[in-house]
Amino acid sequence: MLVHHRMAFISISLFTVRLLQILLPVEKASKVLQKSLLHALFILSLDASFSLEYPSIHESIIAYLEQMNTENYSIYKQASEAAYSIECTCNFMVEVHKKGDRNVSELVELADRALSSLPYHQHFPLLQECIHICSNIWKSAKVNSLLQSESQKVLLRLLSHPLLNIKAEAYRCCLEVVKVNSTAKAILMHLLQGQLVMAVLTWNKFVEALYPILPVLQGYADTKDTLGNRILALSETTSDKGEGILPRTTRLRAALRLLFSKQQLVRSIALKHLTFHLLNEEGANLKRPHLHGSMLSSISNLFILERAIELKLDDKTESIFKAETVEKLYGILTSDAVDLVLRKSAAEQLTIILEDTKMHGIVKNLGMVEKILSYLNECIHVDGKLMESIVLPCLTLLRKLVYADPVVRLSLAQQSSLLLLLFRVSLIFQNDRAVLTETTILLCLLLFDEVARTETWADDVPSNDTGLPTFSLPVAVVRRYHLPVRISAHHVVSPNTVVVPFSSECLAMKPVSDMLKMAWNLSWYHGIGNLLQLINYEKEAEIFLDSLKLSSEDILVLKITHTNYGLQYCLNSVIQAVSHRDVRTALTRLSFYILNDRLALKSSSGSCGTTLKNFVWQKAINRFLQVLPASVEDEKLLVDVLRLLNKLLKEQRSSLDSDHLKWILKSLLKSKPKSLLGLLVRPESQVRDEIDEIQTAVRQQLDKELIRLFNTLLFCSMSVTDREGLELAGSFRTELALKLLQCLRLTDAPHFYGLPSLERTLQGMVHVTALPDWSTYSAAVEPVTICKKYLTGLLEVISSFYVEWGGNAMSFMGKGVTKSTVLCLLHLSHEMMAQAKDTDWISLWSLPYDNSEEQVLSQLGLAWLVPLWVDRDPEVRFTALGIGSALTSLEIGCIALAESCQNISGGLWGTVINILLDQSECSMVRREAAFILQNLLVIPIPTEDVKDCIWQGPCVHDEESGLSQTGKPALKALLYHCQFYERVNQMVKHCYLGCYMFDLNSSKDNLIIEKGGITDFDDSLNFWNAPSSQSQSSHSQSTSETMVLSASPSLGSVTELRATVPTSFIPETVVDRLTAQGQSDTTTTESPSQHDSPMSAALSKQRAVVTPALLSAVCSLLHNLLVVIPKDTGIALQQAHLLTALSSLVSANLLERCILELKTPFGHPCHIEHVKAQVLLLLQYLSSMSQLLKSCLLVDSQLVIQDDLLKPLLGNSFTILAIRSKDGLDTEITSVLHETWVDFFNLLATLLWKSGQISFPSVTEALANHCTAIIDNICDCIHLSTKFPALYMASLQFLSVLLNEEGRRQLQDKQNICQNPTISFLLDHVEGCQASVTQLTALIIQVCERKSSKDVLKEVATNALLSLLAVSKNAQKCALEVDLIDSQIENMKHIHAQLNLDSLKPGKAQKKKEDNHIKQLRCSMQLLRNCLFQNEECKMAALKAHLVPVLHSLWPWLLIDDSSMQIALHLLCVYTTNYPAGCASLCWTSGQPSLPTARSAAGSSLMHNILKLASQVSNDNSPVQQVVFCLLSNLALSHDCKGIIQKSNFLQNFLSLSLPKGSHKNPGNVSTLWLKLLLNISFGEDGQQMIMKINGFLDQIVEMCKYKHKSSQHLALLILHNICFSTTNKPKILANDKAIAVLSACLESDSHAVQRIGAASLWALLHNYQKAKVTLKNPLIRRRIDEAYSLVKKTAPQPEENELHAYYLKCLENIVQLLDC
Repeated sequence: MLVHHRMAFISISLFTVRLLQILLPVEKASKVLQKSLLHALFILSLDASFSLEYPSIHESIIAYLEQMNTENYSIYKQASEAAYSIECTCNFMVEVHKKGDRNVSELVELADRALSSLPYHQHFPLLQECIHICSNIWKSAKVNSLLQSESQKVLLRLLSHPLLNIKAEAYRCCLEVVKVNSTAKAILMHLLQGQLVMAVLTWNKFVEALYPILPVLQGYADTKDTLGNRILALSETTSDKGEGILPRTTRLRAALRLLFSKQQLVRSIALKHLTFHLLNEEGANLKRPHLHGSMLSSISNLFILERAIELKLDDKTESIFKAETVEKLYGILTSDAVDLVLRKSAAEQLTIILEDTKMHGIVKNLGMVEKILSYLNECIHVDGKLMESIVLPCLTLLRKLVYADPVVRLSLAQQSSLLLLLFRVSLIFQNDRAVLTETTILLCLLLFDEVARTETWADDVPSNDTGLPTFSLPVAVVRRYHLPVRISAHHVVSPNTVVVPFSSECLAMKPVSDMLKMAWNLSWYHGIGNLLQLINYEKEAEIFLDSLKLSSEDILVLKITHTNYGLQYCLNSVIQAVSHRDVRTALTRLSFYILNDRLALKSSSGSCGTTLKNFVWQKAINRFLQVLPASVEDEKLLVDVLRLLNKLLKEQRSSLDSDHLKWILKSLLKSKPKSLLGLLVRPESQVRDEIDEIQTAVRQQLDKELIRLFNTLLFCSMSVTDREGLELAGSFRTELALKLLQCLRLTDAPHFYGLPSLERTLQGMVHVTALPDWSTYSAAVEPVTICKKYLTGLLEVISSFYVEWGGNAMSFMGKGVTKSTVLCLLHLSHEMMAQAKDTDWISLWSLPYDNSEEQVLSQLGLAWLVPLWVDRDPEVRFTALGIGSALTSLEIGCIALAESCQNISGGLWGTVINILLDQSECSMVRREAAFILQNLLVIPIPTEDVKDCIWQGPCVHDEESGLSQTGKPALKALLYHCQFYERVNQMVKHCYLGCYMFDLNSSKDNLIIEKGGITDFDDSLNFWNAPSSQSQSSHSQSTSETMVLSASPSLGSVTELRATVPTSFIPETVVDRLTAQGQSDTTTTESPSQHDSPMSAALSKQRAVVTPALLSAVCSLLHNLLVVIPKDTGIALQQAHLLTALSSLVSANLLERCILELKTPFGHPCHIEHVKAQVLLLLQYLSSMSQLLKSCLLVDSQLVIQDDLLKPLLGNSFTILAIRSKDGLDTEITSVLHETWVDFFNLLATLLWKSGQISFPSVTEALANHCTAIIDNICDCIHLSTKFPALYMASLQFLSVLLNEEGRRQLQDKQNICQNPTISFLLDHVEGCQASVTQLTALIIQVCERKSSKDVLKEVATNALLSLLAVSKNAQKCALEVDLIDSQIENMKHIHAQLNLDSLKPGKAQKKKEDNHIKQLRCSMQLLRNCLFQNEECKMAALKAHLVPVLHSLWPWLLIDDSSMQIALHLLCVYTTNYPAGCASLCWTSGQPSLPTARSAAGSSLMHNILKLASQVSNDNSPVQQVVFCLLSNLALSHDCKGIIQKSNFLQNFLSLSLPKGSHKNPGNVSTLWLKLLLNISFGEDGQQMIMKINGFLDQIVEMCKYKHKSSQHLALLILHNICFSTTNKPKILANDKAIAVLSACLESDSHAVQRIGAASLWALLHNYQKAKVTLKNPLIRRRIDEAYSLVKKTAPQPEENELHAYYLKCLENIVQLLDC
């Protein structure tokens, strides 16, 4: 009975607490719950074994208890603290006996925590070990002050324990440690005499510890007792030097204190001890009285007053005295000019005033204490008799101040001079009772100050801010001293005392004592497992107190409560059972454990199923799986076994061990046909024998449990990955499919209308067919044959129960049968699609006849689907449309379905569009209609009405005109007629984005109940939902949600027709059950059910919820429409503002919130599943929407780049791309998120590609908010290059396009006028981005170096790296650090060697190799070019790596390939820009610098080759020509290169330029290139002279200056301007009249730039050259100069030209000045 009672108690307790958790908030508990339940919760909170097994439930119980009942909660709290202390006790005892190094600090901490439970268990070995630990700590040579302090506290807590037996044991142990056999008195004696046996440091610490308790200790001073004498000796001075046990001041205080002793002899000895201090006082000979032996011997009773006085002060809130009065009286008292009588009077008045403690602060601030002490010192002086009259009031004043202020008292008590002063005053006035009384009281206050402080005895005394501080002494002091005052006394309680956790009444409560007893045993044996493994508990527990020993009932309760032990016991009971009853009992108990698991919401790691994995449970179940039942009783028992097995498997469906699964599958398959699978199909004889109702019920229940077991095994089999497991799972699926097919014997079955049996069979078929390749694992039957048999049987069900009866309005077929049959057909369509690829399987789906009233046979075709499309059950409608979607994924299916719907009003197109646009229809149904339309649009639709065409698309008939249209015109008319785009816009406006939480208990695990088949079907829908991958094939596979897909997604081109595969329709199912139960109004087949149900009619008029999944399908449909009729669709989208509505529907913030909720799942698992479904749907919608927008960009970019659409879209896009997929998201969501990223990256790349100039600023602005996160995510995408290449490519392609646009912007906007942060700024200067950019660069470089040159992934990575290096200094720095420059130059060397080697082997294969090498060479040179771009450090690295010699060696190969040569020249251009050392390196002849003569003589440097190349193409307007001249322009700035140019006679080619006749003609690109080169040469004086040495140069350049083409004229004038600065050239220029005429004419030019050039040139000619004046004073020239000078002085320049205008003016001023002088 105890077993049953305990099991029931646990289950009921768990159920009660779970019910409270669900229904009752904790804060409301006190208002609702009854006392009986409160008491039950209290008892449950103290159940130690229950708390240990179900910790989360225990926490909830405590929360309710805390809110409802403070008293019970307090008892529980104390009990739990005691239990924790017990645990510390047991842990301490284990740790202290461990061998080796021990953590002493932890031991002391454990000991301290263990002391509070000592009164309960009284395990004295704990006490002994604690004292030994403390002793060892203090003995240790390595002194740890903190550890010593903590151990001292532990020892003191033991010595001050409130329980006498514990305290006595503590003292006994201490005595053993100090080797003394006496009482505590002997311990103290031992310590006081231990100076010689203690270390100096230890003795000093001991003496310091005596200071605060010395007044109490001296109370025990006695001449008749050894300890008393030892205490007396503390105040003795032992040598003439003043040494003693205590410090001097402390000894003085101790001696004076003994004068208050009640023993005469003690007081006499105290006077002797005091003599030393008096005689050795500083200035003792100048003080009164004169001390002699007779005086000191007669004053032992000096401080023994007859009557004690009560001290009182007034501390009322309001004072009647004024501060001014006090100050005046104090002034009189302290004034030397005032008569002593008046001063005494003032002092007496002040004594009255100081009764008011409010006045104390004033006089203390005035310095009264110091003044009084000075008066007293004057009085005891040998000449101080005059001051005696004022002593009494001064003492009274001082006493009141000392009594009221502990701070003053503390400071004065430590002044030995003051104490001796007061003693001398008392001697002088020993006959004056009043003075002696005041002196005695003062000394009492000062000498007993330390024990009057409560902080001496307790650390946590609260401060008393109000009222007078209490002067109170311990009772021991009051009793043992003769005190002059009556004061309050207190009992001294050690601050280290232990608080006993429980009162005796509380401990007497059985639940409390039971809890502590259980806590002791569990802690002692370290857990339930160890405790239950004991063979002889009674013997083991002999060392415990009787109150700690467990009874046999207690141990049994533990065994029952401990799940692991209970499970093992039950399994053993099943194995050893000899009767059905024994097995049933064990199974029932096992069921309870599983139930308790679910009630307690245990995590998967602690559940029964996980625990059973560690046990040999197969042995217990095996015989029931192997041996078939032979009787009804056997069948009943098998039902129980299967029910339990189903519960176990249900709990572990997602994490069932593969070995266990394989074992079950082997058990089912190896004993065919006599296995459990065989029980599904019974012989006809057995069916006929089922006459007994009980037997029939048992067998129906057995069938039900078998189907449930097989369905669960099917689900679990999805997780196996090894070959053996896959083979077993496949064989099981096919074998089960064949068995179920045998069960579907409708035509010849005697129980034809056994709907429950039929429904169960169909449910099993649903689960089987939901798995891919379920028909392929039979050795005897072909997959196609199995599929055909299934199709025949299922169509027979449809035709028999549905079609012949006119739909479900007339049929009596169960709802579950309909749904299961249709869903099986849906699954079957996908299986046949996979298995019957080469055969016409679509025709098999047509029913052969239409059973009309006339019984005329006619082909029904696929029209049997139409009644299902308008079924009253939305799930049937959805699934039936899904079948249509699957069939129309093939062209032949589209044609067949369209032909079957010809007799329906509107045909197939009209019917499906009506379903899609029906606002009262549920979303999942409308979505399938969208997929059918999407598939119909895949087949090319003729532009015009073509009669002979097999597929004509939609057909529209105008009833008024009688005309019909087909093809695209009909499609446009149909869309216009049904206002398609406007109604889609309405869909978007009414879309519901929230989490689907309409069912209060829709957990997947809770859907399977024992009731019937409908929930099993729902459960299958939940569990067979689709994976997250999306298919972008041309046809929709929309209904594959119920299939388990394994195919990886494939990327299609931008313009191909496609359909997205949504993942889950289950949440929509929940919504639609509530909102759309009515008949669709689009059907032409009227169902009587419309008239039967008013509710149905009402619901049909309502607007159903629009879900993101529906809009995802609509986006795919719009994509296909955009491809079929792009212009019309684009216009319609723009007019309806549909793209803006779609793009702004889902906020990225909503998605972020949902994902954050998934990352920190604190809610119910059901809620988490709903949130996950919501996230998946939102991501899939965003993916579909981005694909649609991408298509719109390709059709017409103006559809997307509108501000109201683009900016919010970009913000959302980058927020989604910034979501961290690594942190806490499961595989499915991560996969879908990555797919969404692919679509967004592609969209953004397309946007920049199609309209980069317009959209780039907006893209940059949006990216700036998430730059770091997006770069980090791109790094993650690179890591996924193998698993998800599409994501890798999309992310890097987007990066390349983005950075290319940034490079383009930099070229166009050289002054960086951009207001927003640029991409380069983000990459190089935003703090968080820099590390991410470095990581990204390093990753891409790794990919480039690892991948083969033929790999597409490498090409994408290379393009991204090129773009990144071009715009980011950080990327260049990273490339330098990872030796990219060295590796690429080494690669070029290797390519050169390979090219030379391959050139020796002619042939086509070698030519292909050569092309590949050239391609690699180009790539390396491009990488180097971008890496060196505007980066001197990288150029230095290239110089050290011998870039130029490598290029020199490759020059012959470059000459035969213009494209490679162009890239090489570009590289050299970048390399030589602003880098003189690089320019000079081109002049080397052998890879190293050499003498100039050797360089020029050799003629074999790369510079010579470049000049040679430039000479060959000097008149050729080719890309190579432009680049080579740009390179020469760079090199012309180098002295070394100019020398080679001069000696090569290359510049003579300039004269061979053919200039066009007529100044208005363009001189051409070649001329411009030459002018740029010559301009760079002319920047240096050597270059100016060099070009002037060319015969005819001056005339040629002057002629070119006359051209009106601005660029060429400007360059020519600058060259002429530069050569004017050379002193050598000035005579030649001045002698050339044309040159002077050109320069002077510049002053009359319309261009300010030309004017400045002319003026600067003339000034240069005049500077330091007198002969120029003669030429320039020509009247014509002078006139031009004067007019220009006059004009410039009058002209007000533009603000931006101020500096240039000033320079022009300065030139003219200097010219005029030089000409005038």
